[in-house]
Amino acid sequence: MRRPVKLMKVVLPILLTAFILVGGTSFSNPVTHEDIMIKDKNYSNGKFQNYESTTVLKSGTYGNTIYKYLFGGSKERAPSLPLPVVSMNISAHEPASDGLRFFWLGHSGVLLELGGKRVLIDPVFSERASFSQWTGPKRFQPSPLQAQDVHSLYAVLISHDHYDHLDKATIIALAPKTESFHVPLGVGAIMERWGIPKTKIHEYAWWGEYNFKGMTFVATPARHFSGRGIFDRYRTLWCSWVVIQGGKKIFHSGDTGMTSQFHEIGAKYGPFDLAFIKIAAYDENWPDIHLTPEEAVAANQVLGGRTLVPIHWGVFDLALHSWHEPIERLVKSAQLNKMHILVPKMGELVDPDKYENDYWWRKFMNDGKNVSF
Repeated sequence: MRRPVKLMKVVLPILLTAFILVGGTSFSNPVTHEDIMIKDKNYSNGKFQNYESTTVLKSGTYGNTIYKYLFGGSKERAPSLPLPVVSMNISAHEPASDGLRFFWLGHSGVLLELGGKRVLIDPVFSERASFSQWTGPKRFQPSPLQAQDVHSLYAVLISHDHYDHLDKATIIALAPKTESFHVPLGVGAIMERWGIPKTKIHEYAWWGEYNFKGMTFVATPARHFSGRGIFDRYRTLWCSWVVIQGGKKIFHSGDTGMTSQFHEIGAKYGPFDLAFIKIAAYDENWPDIHLTPEEAVAANQVLGGRTLVPIHWGVFDLALHSWHEPIERLVKSAQLNKMHILVPKMGELVDPDKYENDYWWRKFMNDGKNVSF
């Protein structure tokens, strides 16, 4: 009996990772604010939908995807050593910058300092991106920031309800220190169930714009999907974010595939001083919902991003490619297109006007040997 038990300990986390990619790992009942969402133009018959026809997973490829997770894919889906992390300590005696600075926290997590305020986007401090901390995708290295290190936050922005973007433990721990939470439609009800005060939650439809004490937040479209369980796919909205303060404009892609909406976002709100755009967890079997590195560069061109900061890489094994393939492809594409990029270590304080890339990840890939794609 020992061998099947050992096998399940290996197989179950991999299966759960695959379920996260194609739509949820929890068995919880969906929670929504139907009266709010029914007014949204891309909400119909109890579900949200993308502006463009979107395939989450190609028909007939589910079994093949599971098989590849078990027996295929790159041999370097996780680094052999933990990647470097700069420890952060946000104290009461250290106010946020009046200008524009940021910390990349790994994956899609970003801590912005803008106009003397701190804004945290898609924070996941837990060890695993999962409904349970005993199984599911595990971090390659610890988070550079924990809730106890945070003194106060002006706002927390969430792009959608997937576990690698909306982490229950993180949200609950941050609630007493956060003035406001900004989320797409339906996600507010999930947070209320977790005990987050309704007065702190602001829900947005696509193109919803809100000025909160001098800083403007805009929920812009993304091409993706939602769901934290088997029965709640599309029951909450997903989005990208625009943040505007004092003449500075920031874009955060959340999770998205290539979409014509990038043109409209760029026309309405660009150009952007910084564009945080996802580059990883892509695959030919789900081409509509996750950008490739080359698509991230193309999206940034359309958006009018002056500087691209790649996100959604370097923390979790969520696809079949190696952990370093996305960033190497991104660098190559950016160089070909003469695009300015910033690629800091996790937890590193970045002043966009002063930071210089050192391509730190190459010391950890293939024993330091560069790879071409």
